[in-house]
Amino acid sequence: MSGRGQSSAAAGRSAAEYRIEDLAHASGATVRTIRAYQDRGLLPTPERRGRANVYRDTHLSRLRQIADLLDRGYTLASIKELLEAWHTGRGLGGVLGLVAEVHGPWTDEQADRITRAALNTRFGGNPDDEAIAEAVDLGVLERIPGRDDEFLVPSPQELAVEVELYAAGVPLGAISGHLRELRGQVEHIASRFLEFTTEHIFARYLGHRPPTESDAAEAATMVRKLRPLAQQTVDAELARAMRMFATRHLQHHLGADRPLTSATTPSVTCQVDLPPETIRAVQHLVGPENVSAFVAAAAEREVQSRTLDALASSTNEVKGITQNG
Repeated sequence: MSGRGQSSAAAGRSAAEYRIEDLAHASGATVRTIRAYQDRGLLPTPERRGRANVYRDTHLSRLRQIADLLDRGYTLASIKELLEAWHTGRGLGGVLGLVAEVHGPWTDEQADRITRAALNTRFGGNPDDEAIAEAVDLGVLERIPGRDDEFLVPSPQELAVEVELYAAGVPLGAISGHLRELRGQVEHIASRFLEFTTEHIFARYLGHRPPTESDAAEAATMVRKLRPLAQQTVDAELARAMRMFATRHLQHHLGADRPLTSATTPSVTCQVDLPPETIRAVQHLVGPENVSAFVAAAAEREVQSRTLDALASSTNEVKGITQNG
């Protein structure tokens, strides 16, 4: 009984111990990488047992944390700062939580998959390797290792827009060019939104590097709350701008072949002197700040009224001539 207990304890201890080759296999890192991390102080010093180094689960966990942060775009220097802060008692959990929150999805949209055959069908039925390569370069499609006939679609909505534009007659090259231009403008908007929120909100959490455990946790919560605001703001402003510019474009195209009249002639700003008593009366009626708008509206109404009177008069003259004839 005692022998079996000692055997189980030894097995548990050996399961948590690794030679450097075993650690490399378990973590996915190379032996050379592990030694480089040790030299840079990114890994704790292993236990020396005889002529061999012994690594434990803490080393494996650290290697996985480093790999995760590298995947998120952090440099080894910045990772070392985070790890050193952890050792000084400032905590790494909150910082990693903030990293995960920022790096997480910023939309509720779920990625999908599509086969090459389905893509061909959606875009006219003709295979187009150049268009596929362009879509992969733009990130509209992502290749799946080992699957040449299938792609990951990070944003099915974006792909659906391209399909509709193509079906409406827009060439694929024009769609790709427009997307590149649009992406640059949207990235500028995102950058400005982050600068704005950092200055007014996140500066108090991220004023020191790295932030404390509690500050990082609060910042992660704030990211979660503010995340939808960027898209909501852009959606509202895009809707406003689209309505305004679409109306202007339609007016331009509908009026392009018509001769210029009082309704189509560009407005000319000029100063009109009104009697002081008239100005005072209008101020009393609509308030000082609305005098200009009221006068302009009254003038426009008078012009329209006179135009209608002239049209009616012309119509009556024609009728009279017809009856007399």
